[in-house]
Amino acid sequence: MSTMSEQSGTDLDQFRPVLDRLGGALEELAGYVDPDHGGWTRRVLSEPYTASRSWVRDAMRDAGLTVHVDEAGNTIGVLPGRRGSGPALATGSHTDTVANGGRFDGVAGVVGALEVVHRLRETDTRLDSDLMVIDFLGEEPNEFGVSCIGSRAIAGTVSRDYLDHERDDGLSLGSALQQRGMDPSTVMDMAWAPGRISAFVELHIEQGPVLERVGTQIGVVTAIAGIERVIATFLGRADHAGTAAMADRKDALVAAAEAVLAVEQIGCAGEQATGAAVSTVGRLEVEPGALNVVPSLARLWTELRSPDPGWLGTARRDVVEQFKLIAEHRRLELDLDWLNDQDPVPTAPSMQDVIAVTADHLGYSWRAMPSGAGHDSAHIAAMAPTGMIFVPSRDGRSHCPEEWTDLADLGRGVHALAATLVRLDRRGSA
Repeated sequence: MSTMSEQSGTDLDQFRPVLDRLGGALEELAGYVDPDHGGWTRRVLSEPYTASRSWVRDAMRDAGLTVHVDEAGNTIGVLPGRRGSGPALATGSHTDTVANGGRFDGVAGVVGALEVVHRLRETDTRLDSDLMVIDFLGEEPNEFGVSCIGSRAIAGTVSRDYLDHERDDGLSLGSALQQRGMDPSTVMDMAWAPGRISAFVELHIEQGPVLERVGTQIGVVTAIAGIERVIATFLGRADHAGTAAMADRKDALVAAAEAVLAVEQIGCAGEQATGAAVSTVGRLEVEPGALNVVPSLARLWTELRSPDPGWLGTARRDVVEQFKLIAEHRRLELDLDWLNDQDPVPTAPSMQDVIAVTADHLGYSWRAMPSGAGHDSAHIAAMAPTGMIFVPSRDGRSHCPEEWTDLADLGRGVHALAATLVRLDRRGSA
């Protein structure tokens, strides 16, 4: 069995993935879906998600990994290295989806990592370091308003406030985790020790249009956008829609409509100023919801994203100011509930360099680019040098059934991931 020190740079070509096997794994995992939703729906802690993770564990074992599930529900497979101890290299992503989502978001990074392991074993290549493949628990925003549960737990940033978040039926995240056999107090106190991993590399679809639009094969991620999320509730007064005069109304929905437009304006101004800022109202609830009743309550879920921390802080203040002005003008009460936030996170320059040099060596075109989406990498970056590899998304579509990445594009990403991990192992550190 060869070691990295015995290999020349040209040997990196041998780690090209077997596309039929890679595509087959994608198809198999895509079979685990919630039949009551469209697209590919596999929400965290749901029955389809639980079943799919049994498939992931079996696939890890089939690839030759030693598998365990940690205290926070992260599924971890380990390929032992020659050294037998010391910091491990790590890769992976997540396999949960948004409602009515697609087949590639997160999944590409997990099945891609498994294909890397297959190729290492098939080429009789053994790394010096242990290699971890991680399927993080619950990366996507969920019914409890918390994202990246598993990677936050590893980084030691799961708070009691997160666990106390409730979904619509009153069940808290902590109680839901407990129902799945996890101890909420342990989830808050299971952070990995410093030095457990030496580097983390995540393969992911871009979820945007840039790579396809410019005809580039690999994205080298420079930073992961920060995220601010808030639930704003406007409280007015229900009245008969036929008899309440327009000037007398306390219409919560009209206030929410103004708030939606204000959020859009804040995002548009940020995009013009920084080139990378977005704002979205993704959900709106209205009560009592009758055609002939003036709405007494309107609740909207708002999200702000940017890799620029300065803009993100200013945008948060602007949202609060605008919402308060709207409520005051409409004579309404306003309640703001800020959910888990995430600061912008730059990827390690050393990791960017390794990925870029590797792409050059393999003959793949690449470009440096920020990520507008959130990722588990943003939390693992506090523990070890972290890098991300993007592959193109058709028409930039994601979080929808039309999400698609060509198998050839994904294959190049898997090849770059394998070669990057080999280079990192050869160097002995990031």
